[in-house]
Amino acid sequence: MLAVVEEVKVVVAHDERATLRVGDVFLKIDADQTRTDVEVEAMALAPIPTPQVLWREPPVLALAALPGVALGCLGEPSPASSLAWAAAGAAARRLHDAPLPPWPGRHLDEIASRLDGECEWLVTNGVLPSELVTRNRQVAEAALRPWKPVFIHGDLQITHVFVDDDKITGVIDWSEAAQGDALYDLAVLTLGHEEHLDDVVAGYRTDVDLDVIRGWWSWRSLVAVRWLVEHGFDPSLPGCEFDVLRSRM
Repeated sequence: MLAVVEEVKVVVAHDERATLRVGDVFLKIDADQTRTDVEVEAMALAPIPTPQVLWREPPVLALAALPGVALGCLGEPSPASSLAWAAAGAAARRLHDAPLPPWPGRHLDEIASRLDGECEWLVTNGVLPSELVTRNRQVAEAALRPWKPVFIHGDLQITHVFVDDDKITGVIDWSEAAQGDALYDLAVLTLGHEEHLDDVVAGYRTDVDLDVIRGWWSWRSLVAVRWLVEHGFDPSLPGCEFDVLRSRM
């Protein structure tokens, strides 16, 4: 017998991928199966809670819903407590202390080249004032230095971290997991929520270079704008990427 489903909810949809929620199951449909390969393997390797893989039938990956709620949303105040944010920092530390995944991440020269290209696009197309782009390009320089590679999530935004009773119940969306800079994960986690950086660092339990964190905030925001605009998202909404960039002025 077929299960009765009261609602099919579109979580996100654009021309690269879509995620649907059907009851307590998430169906992820991705045009690029290499991303799904990475996601499945990364979840198997990660030492922190991840969604249960129910089945996979390319191009669809079925995952069980996690208990709890997301840590927050970019552009909105986080409803989570300081303890929950610290727990997110502790989870990031456990991930970063784990053995490296067998596939490499992006090289420093690739990251710098992407930043140059996106900054040129932003100015050439009049998307942002040149002085704003230039200032954030300077701030981003702090992140463009050698680092010791660790196991990173690669897209550790707060909507991907689920909490319940101040505990991490799981982390979703592992398609960008790789070897990389630990501080990039911490920066993505706190992007637009600088007020919780101290909580995350307290949970992470080691000193971090705040200039590097700020550099990754600028880098992430600068390189994200074109993709967001081309896929129907609005980086100019309050608290989102444009505001993050303006905060560096």
